[in-house]
Amino acid sequence: MIEIIKYNRQSTPPKLDAILSRTPDFSAEQEATVREIVSTVKEQGDRALLAYTKKYDGIAIKAADMRVPETEIKAAHRNADPKFIEIIDAAATNIRKFHETQRQTSYFIEDGDGVILGKRILPIERVALLIPGASAPLFSTLLMAAIPAQIAGVPHLCIATPPQPNGAIHPAVLATAHHIGIREIYKIFGAQAIAALAYGTDTIPRVDKLVGPGNPYVQIAKKLVFGTVDIDMIAGPSEIVVIADRTANAKHVAADLLSQAEHGSGYEAAVCITPSADLATQIADEIAHQAADLTHREAIQKALDRFGAIVVVRDLAEGIDLANRIAPEHLELIVADPWAHLQTVRHAGAVFLGAASSEPVGDYYAGTNHILPTAGAARFASSVGVDTFTKNISILQYTDQRLQKTAGHIISMAETEGLDAHANAIRIRIP
Repeated sequence: MIEIIKYNRQSTPPKLDAILSRTPDFSAEQEATVREIVSTVKEQGDRALLAYTKKYDGIAIKAADMRVPETEIKAAHRNADPKFIEIIDAAATNIRKFHETQRQTSYFIEDGDGVILGKRILPIERVALLIPGASAPLFSTLLMAAIPAQIAGVPHLCIATPPQPNGAIHPAVLATAHHIGIREIYKIFGAQAIAALAYGTDTIPRVDKLVGPGNPYVQIAKKLVFGTVDIDMIAGPSEIVVIADRTANAKHVAADLLSQAEHGSGYEAAVCITPSADLATQIADEIAHQAADLTHREAIQKALDRFGAIVVVRDLAEGIDLANRIAPEHLELIVADPWAHLQTVRHAGAVFLGAASSEPVGDYYAGTNHILPTAGAARFASSVGVDTFTKNISILQYTDQRLQKTAGHIISMAETEGLDAHANAIRIRIP
């Protein structure tokens, strides 16, 4: 069910090469389809948005019905199982506690002669949170996106999420939104929703930033509208790398690998790296045993066929070197002393230390964010956090006294670049 590979950095097997070279590439056909959708929605607004919603989501709705009534949101919260509300409240508390530490404040410094330099940290004004719902109601993603935005102080938050076949939004998403104080929810998703949110329609107000996951069509659309609006990242299928030594429990490792392979696209990556050939065999056997009873076993098998492997390395140092090359979304260190190896981890969206730190703990409850870079983007990108929802403005106050002292340097720099008007803007201020 999963391939076991003997690692050799000088000669990479095809399966491992595929894992190392994965990128968020999209087909020319997908790109062309999304380009047409985005262009049409930009030009035709609500008419195109509704037509594409009917075509791709199978739901015929009117423009006036795209926004979920507040009474419906309240009812979902009121009718929710009290245990569910208790759980999301506890998870939200954990997420808020962790992200509160990320707050940044504006600052100013005095640089002599009355010169003041500074930076103002401000929230982005209007942000759309993208909450998928085709295969599952991802209310946990809503918590992960909304709470950092609220801490940042974003004044206008809206949600875009797909309707179910009955035309309604899943009540778990509505109840969660109400519980954390979001009332603006639209029954739209896909590339057409991205275009509507980026350019605005008669019904959908234009936003400044788009945050959240989605299928390849959503990601292509985000890429196309970037520059008109900001985006968080281009997010691909989920990934996990587990580094395990002989102290690891094969059942735990197998379960964690399967937890990421089940998302359903068939392109998820699930990799175990271990210096123990015996453990590798045990994990492979355990994966086959556990997968047999899982609901999504066919999707799991597709993912494991493409990007699943157990890699046997010389030692943990070589294993971490390989993990850094993969730069996974999630990295688990199920080893005797995980903290001893943490400093050598350079590229991962999130790191989970020890046997109890199963990846779903971070997905749902502990407080760290689960919207993470994928497809090797952890080499240069970070998880969603409070700073995802802020911008900064540089502040400068110069004085005549300082300008007299530094004008010559500034003029010389401008003239060296051949920018006469720049130089003159300084020279004209000097007696």
